[in-house]
Amino acid sequence: MTFFARLEERSRSAGSVLCVGLDPRAPSAAEARAECRRLVEATAPFVAAFKPNSAFFEALGTDGTEALAEVVALVPDEIPVILDAKRGDIASSAAGYATAAFDRIGAGSITVSPYLGEDGVRPFLDHPQAGVWVLCRTSNPAAEALQQAPTPGGVLYEVVARLAASWAGPDRLGLVVGATVPEALGVVRSIAPEHWILAPGVGAQGAAPGDIAAGLRSDGGGVLVPVSRAIAAATDPAAAAADLRDALRRVAPEPSPDAAPAVARLLDGAGAVRLGEFTLRSGETSSIYVDLRTLASHPDALRAVARRLAALASGIAHDRLGAVPYGALPLATAVALESGCPMVWPRPAPKQHGTGAAVEGAFEPGERVLLVDDVATSGTSALEAAARLRGAGLVVEDLLVVVERSPRAAAALSAEGIGLHRLVTLDALEQALSHI
Repeated sequence: MTFFARLEERSRSAGSVLCVGLDPRAPSAAEARAECRRLVEATAPFVAAFKPNSAFFEALGTDGTEALAEVVALVPDEIPVILDAKRGDIASSAAGYATAAFDRIGAGSITVSPYLGEDGVRPFLDHPQAGVWVLCRTSNPAAEALQQAPTPGGVLYEVVARLAASWAGPDRLGLVVGATVPEALGVVRSIAPEHWILAPGVGAQGAAPGDIAAGLRSDGGGVLVPVSRAIAAATDPAAAAADLRDALRRVAPEPSPDAAPAVARLLDGAGAVRLGEFTLRSGETSSIYVDLRTLASHPDALRAVARRLAALASGIAHDRLGAVPYGALPLATAVALESGCPMVWPRPAPKQHGTGAAVEGAFEPGERVLLVDDVATSGTSALEAAARLRGAGLVVEDLLVVVERSPRAAAALSAEGIGLHRLVTLDALEQALSHI
């Protein structure tokens, strides 16, 4: 599972977008390690991530560097770690920094400077499970003179956001934009609608929790808020972290996988739904046409829909995803990449060559498969897929779809022991589209 998939999962499970900074101002490595241990143990229940700042450890010499790796190791496995190192150098040097951060120190992601361009960032992206946070519009006051300098492509931080978003998708790369500059959060969010934003500045630097609102994704998530001094210096760090988590939760509530307006905007933007008068394959007429195959040509929308399906899938017991062929193959693949869950798919007919497989992908009989489809109208396609999977010894008891077009599908599926789970009903989707 990639760093950002882990971050999505942790943020949802903890109900938090708080990231606690580990900036030990201690005179020795041993004291720095002990200070960080206390902070991690006190605040872990309330955080989405931890962010140790390498500068405070490096200042303590080789013992401090060793302490940094030890601090990263003591963070619970389910909580992602960001190494705040702001590295930026030519490719060969960047490769060394990447190896140090991910292979030696054990961090899950790192902050980097984009000043040398893509070849200074690419070595970090070459580590497939790691995440990269690109400095875009930082929170310090003096940043304005450089980062908001005009260029033919807009102010500099806008150029950085566009370039960085082209280097890697939201599953690999995030952007650093200070909460002290709310208008920049809004601009960057419009440029990179699905990438995570790391928004420092809340607390000691003067930004308020509400200042992050402009940076939220359409589903209400996607902003991670690092806070260090306001928590570390508190009399009760656990209480301070809990209070900040709750304050941020009021601004960035847990993304809802059943939010019809957000789903409608995503599908409408990808040309996947249209209003009018249409004749369906069944011969029936409809005032709305849904064609989610177009999502394959709109990767940001596909990724956003997959993220919502993955969130819904997290509450359903399963060992593997199963794509209903062929229309749901891109969608199920995107959900597999988002969730880290392996996928299989039943062929409409067994292969007449090679292995003669009826089900593609690795599996063991008895495993539970969560079927994934785009639209449920009658349930026929899903039932056919389920029959082939069951014939191979797999257990199929649930179907996950984006749009439930007709209640007939749920009834037909239920008769065969399969529950239907959907992001949105057709009626809710149509109502939401009418307000766009």
